[in-house]
Amino acid sequence: MDDSKSAEEVAQTTVPANSTPLAQFFIPAAASLQERRPRTLKHGDTFALFDHNGDAHSGPGSPEGVFHRDTRHLSQLYLTVDGTRPMLLSSTLREDNAILTCDLTNPDLYDGDGQMILGHDLMHLRRSRFLYNATSFERLVLRNFDDRPRKVSVELAFRADFADLFEVRGSVRSRRGVLHAPEVGDRTVTLSYTGLDEVRRTTTLAFDPPPSRLSGDLAVFELELAPRATHSLFLEVNCGNEGLKNHPPRRAFFTALRDSRRALRSAASRAASIATSNEIFNEAARRSVADLYMLITDTDEGPYPYAGIPWFSTVFGRDALITALETLWMDPSIARGVLAHLAANQATEVDAAADAEPGKILHEVRHGEMAELGEVPFRRYYGSVDSTPLFVMLAGAYLRRTADLVTVRRLWPNIQAALKWMDEYGDRDRDGFLEYGRQTADGLINQGWKDSHDSIFHRDGALAKGPIALAEVQAYAFGAWQAAAEIARMLDLAPLAEDYRKRAETLRAVFDERFFDEELGTYVLALDGEKKPCRVKSSNAGHVLFTGIALSERAGSVARTLMSPSSFCGWGVRTIAASEARYNPMSYHNGSIWPHDNALIAAGLARYGFKKEAAQIFQGLFAASTYIDLRRLPELFCGFGRQRNQGPTFYPVACAPQAWAAAAPLFLLPVCLGLGFDPVQSRIIFDEPVLPDFLHEVTLRNLAMEGRSADVTLRRSGAQVVVDVLERRGGVRVTATN
Repeated sequence: MDDSKSAEEVAQTTVPANSTPLAQFFIPAAASLQERRPRTLKHGDTFALFDHNGDAHSGPGSPEGVFHRDTRHLSQLYLTVDGTRPMLLSSTLREDNAILTCDLTNPDLYDGDGQMILGHDLMHLRRSRFLYNATSFERLVLRNFDDRPRKVSVELAFRADFADLFEVRGSVRSRRGVLHAPEVGDRTVTLSYTGLDEVRRTTTLAFDPPPSRLSGDLAVFELELAPRATHSLFLEVNCGNEGLKNHPPRRAFFTALRDSRRALRSAASRAASIATSNEIFNEAARRSVADLYMLITDTDEGPYPYAGIPWFSTVFGRDALITALETLWMDPSIARGVLAHLAANQATEVDAAADAEPGKILHEVRHGEMAELGEVPFRRYYGSVDSTPLFVMLAGAYLRRTADLVTVRRLWPNIQAALKWMDEYGDRDRDGFLEYGRQTADGLINQGWKDSHDSIFHRDGALAKGPIALAEVQAYAFGAWQAAAEIARMLDLAPLAEDYRKRAETLRAVFDERFFDEELGTYVLALDGEKKPCRVKSSNAGHVLFTGIALSERAGSVARTLMSPSSFCGWGVRTIAASEARYNPMSYHNGSIWPHDNALIAAGLARYGFKKEAAQIFQGLFAASTYIDLRRLPELFCGFGRQRNQGPTFYPVACAPQAWAAAAPLFLLPVCLGLGFDPVQSRIIFDEPVLPDFLHEVTLRNLAMEGRSADVTLRRSGAQVVVDVLERRGGVRVTATN
């Protein structure tokens, strides 16, 4: 995904100026996630990837297994019947992501003399699995559909390599800790590892009923099933959660399933709901909501969306801030949780190894052995230039959406610290722009959302040298000063509000002077360390529209450039136009399509009145989702041009689900509808609503503002969209303009 996240992503070694940087913490492309299409589960700090049979196979490039706090606690789980792998019938995730169900059957089974002992499709196996409280719960139900009794041997092979997530991603370590001998009981096996950080990590497997034979890597159940009879086996894989170890797996399975589903329903019930005339889009929207709430982890400060699975299932600042902006209309509690958690973890001192400076907002947190030892710099890492202004932007947007002055007043010291960072550390040369540059050779070389080593370059393809001022980061800074002015006014700090307003207007003027390029017809990608413009057509210009820093007379030209054939490929706007020197539609950041990027671009277009173009982007991303497994938009896909009757080309190691990608279609809908909120006047506003071609009617329920809410239907009527209020609760008003 983004940040420290890319395949080309992360911190770079110090290299001669004329050489190509070598990524230290890369994501290998040795095996395609699209080829594997793994089944994904997550709860809290635990996530798991399995193949369609419900097995996990470790190996080069394989991210399969059960992970907890950046360590793989189960690297192999392999089911066989009489020594043979069952055949797959189906593999499905519940629509709410609550449980994975794999239906299997036996192939033809033969004895040692080649005589058939069991014909195919006579034994049905159903595996049901979910995660809850650092534990994987599984029920395996076998049913004999033969007309005579059958004896079968069910084998479960298992292993835990306790690999750090960065090892799974491709990092090679010269030394590792100690794998201990398995501790085997009559129904449990404990696997453990003591890392170089002197932390002992454990995995306990518990079986119910006890296996016929149990060793440190294999459980065998010898079963005899009468005709039509069923038999259930239960397996728990516990990643060190002491609280669950004493419950029998059979009972714990049903108790945890009940509690996990209740928690999911409770979280999702906070959100506004979407129903439309297009059932395929309804499926996509339900999957987006389910993915979003699966990715949310409850922190001490509130709900926080982890970035994505498998590589980024942890706290990321930028990702969560943008996800919160995308979902603010439907569930403001996400924004409140993100703001509170990032405020609690705001930097307070200079730490070069962490790229930390007072007031700076977090980039990434890691809990694994390599992070604890400093083998990777991401234990608590602040190397992103945009998280800090985005934090202030989100605080202002949250206040506009909710009028929750109590929360914002509590955040005010953190907001002021963020603004002070922008002044004292973010603007390194006092030219009014925010620039970035890593403080050590282990930090990220590029610290915007496009953080591949080659993502910031000049027109001739030469890589830009820092410190670098990105176009979209200046736009976020403008949004931050505007938001700070609005918050200060609400806090009765009029002189400060006026100062912040002037800061925003000054930035707008100098930004236009230095970043707009008449020949390109759009904003340059960045200014390099010598203040030379990177004259490249990029999607970053759409973010400039998003925050409103663009002068109105520039918007038309920028919109035309973004929607030109070299940029808009039919599925969405490419990160880099096809005309540029480093364009590669298969690259991570130089020609690919990112759903979150396109959602922000569409919002920027709509802000300047280009609703038709915003709807066109919505249409493209929706069309892409119809070709994707589970209707799940991935982190990114390739930027090849759309071909008739063909789907998009997938990126091999893209995360799915990914929080800001899941939120993209949920954000695009209110963008096109012109949805806004005025909590002070108790109004819900639809400003010149537009419906994309694939939607004729939309119903939004539980559009809420602090105890007041409304249900609304919008439908196309000729060239206009008509708003029909179905129900109002608590005196809320609904207004619409066409």
